[in-house]
Amino acid sequence: MTNGEDTRLYSENQSVYIPLAAVHRLKNPGRIPLVLIEVQYGSYLGEDDIVRIEDSYGRA
Repeated sequence: MTNGEDTRLYSENQSVYIPLAAVHRLKNPGRIPLVLIEVQYGSYLGEDDIVRIEDSYGRA
């Protein structure tokens, strides 16, 4: 998980906080499929504010 300038490896049952407007990226380096639970909170929870900086999947 890259969160701003910090890159760390997470494993089962761990969580990460992503601050508002932080550039972040998630990658699964393992063979077991990744299951992600995203929790949003705040006054606006829409996704039309996403800005793709770099995208390996052609969505940018």
